[in-house]
Amino acid sequence: MRVQVVEHPLIAHKLTQLRRVETSSNHFRQLTKELVMLLSYEASDSIATEPITITTPVTETEGTQLSGPTPLVVPILRAGLGMLDGMTSMIPTAEVGFLGMARNEETLDIITYAERLPDDLTGRHVFVLDPMLATGGTLAEAIGFLKRRNAAEVTCICLLAAPEGIARLEEEVGDLDVDLYLAAIDERLDENAYIVPGLGDAGDRLYGLAE
Repeated sequence: MRVQVVEHPLIAHKLTQLRRVETSSNHFRQLTKELVMLLSYEASDSIATEPITITTPVTETEGTQLSGPTPLVVPILRAGLGMLDGMTSMIPTAEVGFLGMARNEETLDIITYAERLPDDLTGRHVFVLDPMLATGGTLAEAIGFLKRRNAAEVTCICLLAAPEGIARLEEEVGDLDVDLYLAAIDERLDENAYIVPGLGDAGDRLYGLAE
């Protein structure tokens, strides 16, 4: 597994605004979209391409286009939905699937309650979207799910991660072809498995349910 923290002044600035408790849901959604666009630019560096001959208004020339099979973008419900617009803005030809996963707040076990994905992902490059990598359980389960369907490559995009979550991913999926792109690695998890300093519950803040 390869971990990449994308360092850029715009990412640092937007993440700081995202963390602020006074940031409104509307602004939070816009910042999330912009951050995902910046992260996905780096995360798509290995996406498959092929040469193509095109005609400009002046002459023929050689260009580049994305090659098949079509990339698949998989947001993890529900907070991952807030990242989808930014990702599809960058790769509009990508197909979109969904994984519904939730953490049992008492046992911290991961429950898969919904999925809408092709049965066979052979040869597919899959981009997984989940804002917060906390304990690592959800993302590890999602990666395992996709690999069992023969995904060729899995690239995960998260806004924030805790060291504990990264360590768990490395332990559980470290031998698989997985890339993890982050805006930042925070200090730790608290006793409730929330990232510190973090930004709160991303799903609640995206959809206007934060206290």
